[in-house]
Amino acid sequence: MNTRPSSSAFCKFFLHAFFLSSCLSARAQSTNQQIEELKGMVLNLEARVSLLERQNAELAHRSGMSGPDGAEAAAALVDAAYEIRRGGPAETAAIQAPPAAVQADAPSQPLIPEILPGGATLNFLFDGYYEYNFNNPVGRVNDLRAYDVLSNVFSINQADLVFALDPDLEAKRRYGLRLDLQFGQATETLQGNPANETRPEIYRNIFQVYGTWVAPLGKGLNVDVGKWASSLGVEGNYTRDQMNYSRSFYYYFLPFYHAGVRTAYHVNDKLALDYWIVNGTNQSEPTNGYKDELFGYVLQPAKSVTWTANYYLGQEHPDSIAATNCPVPVQPGLCLAPVSPAPDGKLHIFDSYATWQVNPKLTLQGEGDYVIERLWANAAPGESSAPTHVDGGVGYAQYRLSPLASLAARAEYLSDRDGMFSGASQALKEATATYQHNFGDGFDAFLEYRRDWSNRNYFQTSKEGSPVNHQDTAALGLVWWYGGKKGAW
Repeated sequence: MNTRPSSSAFCKFFLHAFFLSSCLSARAQSTNQQIEELKGMVLNLEARVSLLERQNAELAHRSGMSGPDGAEAAAALVDAAYEIRRGGPAETAAIQAPPAAVQADAPSQPLIPEILPGGATLNFLFDGYYEYNFNNPVGRVNDLRAYDVLSNVFSINQADLVFALDPDLEAKRRYGLRLDLQFGQATETLQGNPANETRPEIYRNIFQVYGTWVAPLGKGLNVDVGKWASSLGVEGNYTRDQMNYSRSFYYYFLPFYHAGVRTAYHVNDKLALDYWIVNGTNQSEPTNGYKDELFGYVLQPAKSVTWTANYYLGQEHPDSIAATNCPVPVQPGLCLAPVSPAPDGKLHIFDSYATWQVNPKLTLQGEGDYVIERLWANAAPGESSAPTHVDGGVGYAQYRLSPLASLAARAEYLSDRDGMFSGASQALKEATATYQHNFGDGFDAFLEYRRDWSNRNYFQTSKEGSPVNHQDTAALGLVWWYGGKKGAW
C-alpha cells in the first residue's frame, strides 16, 4: 500500500499557504487594486485546486486511504475564494483560513517568564519528602539531621524563590544582584538561631541577598556585599545540586551563612583567591564587635579536578545578652546588657574539599575538616581554657547509570570530642546510599537509605530515656524547580 503524501496534497498545502499570505498582505495594505488582483488570482487557483482534488480522490480510492487534512485545506481555500468572488471584504477571506496556519509561527510564551528584561532570571523550587525512622523516636524527630528532620511525616523541606542577575562584562554591566527567599522546615534549621542572632525573625526567610561589583582589576575582582551561603564544606542548600538527599553531619556542623563583604580574585584560569570579612558564623547581626575572616583558594589544575581550601578565623562568644529593662530607648528587640568580662577565645576552621570528574559517568568528592575553639584566649586563674575539637572527613561517589538516573554513596566520620557538635563526646559515623531519577528538566526524585551510628547510646527510640547507638532511615525526596538559571543554584 502506497502511503507517501501525494503531490496533490502538497500542492494544495502550498496553494493554501500562498493564498493566506496574499490575503494577509491585502489586509495590511487594504487597497482596492490589490483586492481585485487577489480575486483574479483566486479564480485561477480554484480551477487548479478542483483538478487536484479529483486526482487526489482517485489516488486515495485506489490506495484504500482518505486524506481529510488535504480535503479540509482545499475546502477552506475554495470557501475563501467564494467569499472574495461574492464581493466580501479581504478580511473575510483571512478569517476563513485555518487558524492553525496563522498561529503556527507564534511561539508560546510561559505563564511566568524564566528570563526577565536585562538578563535576570526568576527561579522557583519546591522540596518535599517522606522519611521513616526505624527507631520510631519520640515526637518523630530524627537526631542530628539538618533538613530531613521528621520521621513518618509528609514534610515540606523547602519552598524557594531565587532572583539572580549576574554581572555581564560583554554587555558592560559590572554589577549583579542575588536574592533567595526560603520557607519551610529547612528554614528553621538553617536560619535565625536565637543563640546566634539578636533579632532572628527579621532575617529568617532571607537565605541570601547580596549585590556584586566586578572591579576592573586584572581578570576581575568580584566583590559581594550582603548575606550569602557559606562555602565551607562541599555540600550546599539546594537538593537539586546534591548527590544525596539528606545532608552530612559536617553540613549541619559547619556555618550555613555569613553577612559582610567577600572578594574573589581570579589570578588565572586555574587559580582564584578568596577573602571575607564578616559578622560571624550564622550571624546576620553579630553578638560581638569582632569581625571574622576567611582566607581561601580554589585551584583547578585540570578540567576534571577542582580543589578548594579555606581557613576561617572567628570569635563567636557574645559580649552582650538580651535584657528586659533598658534605661534608654533602643531599637525594637535590642535591649541588651553587657557581659563582663566577655570571653574572647577564637574559633579556627580548617576546611578542604576536592572534586574529581573521573569520566563522564563517575564523580568522586572528598572533604576533610578540623575545627578547634577556646572559650578564653588567655585564661585567668581558675578559668578553663581547654579547647573543644571536631575533626574527620567525608567521601562521596556518584555513578550515572543513564542521563536520567544515578547512584550515589556517602561515608562519613566525625570525632566530636567534648560535644562541640552534638552535645555529647562521641565518634559519629554515617553511610548513605541514594538513587536519583530525573523525570524531566525540573523534576527529580531521590530514594535513599541511611544509617547513623555512634560509639555510645545517643539516638532516641520510642522509649524515652532509652537511646541506642544507631539510627536507620529510609526516605523518598521529591524536588521540583522552574527557572532560567543555568548550572548550580
